[in-house]
Amino acid sequence: MIAIVDYRAGNLASVLRAVRHLGHDGEITDDPDKVRAADRVIFPGVGAAGETMANLTRLGLDQVLRTDVFEAGKPLLGICIGVQVIFEESDEDGGTTCLGLLPGRVERFPGDALKVPQIGWNRVNRRRPHPLFEGVPDGAEFYFVNSYRPVPADDGLVFATTEYGVEFASVVGRDNLVASQFHLEKSGEIGLKMLDNFCKWNGTV
Repeated sequence: MIAIVDYRAGNLASVLRAVRHLGHDGEITDDPDKVRAADRVIFPGVGAAGETMANLTRLGLDQVLRTDVFEAGKPLLGICIGVQVIFEESDEDGGTTCLGLLPGRVERFPGDALKVPQIGWNRVNRRRPHPLFEGVPDGAEFYFVNSYRPVPADDGLVFATTEYGVEFASVVGRDNLVASQFHLEKSGEIGLKMLDNFCKWNGTV
């Protein structure tokens, strides 16, 4: 079973529909025991870092994601806000301490020339191979909605980048964790292909 983490934010149902459309068993849940028991975990959605972390902590899911999922080696996929809270800190909401699964921080897009948030399709340029990219053309376009961007402390954590005023990390990961700033579930057939790859992934790179 694939657990889709319910941390009281939107967009969860569209991820569940996509997972089931691909023929996989999924469930939206805020139950720590169900997340622990799942074969794979998806942390998707939209929202603000501060509220997201407050809800995860209140539900007891922050520690479950750290120890029973990431540290236990279970395949974990972050999408959109799910890529941002896996780092140590976010500039959003005046500064938010996040899960700290990866070293680095999340920063707002710089300057006044850019339209923020970025909303729409943008190119994803592969930097390193990953099983998530199997059957996905390099340079394919995916759907983004983001005002903030991941800034990993280690360049080796970056699997793909995207240009929006600056080059930023759009796919990051380490070991059994992989996360995309773009919405796989809203990116057509190519996004569904990447989501299907995750649903079949054993967590090794």
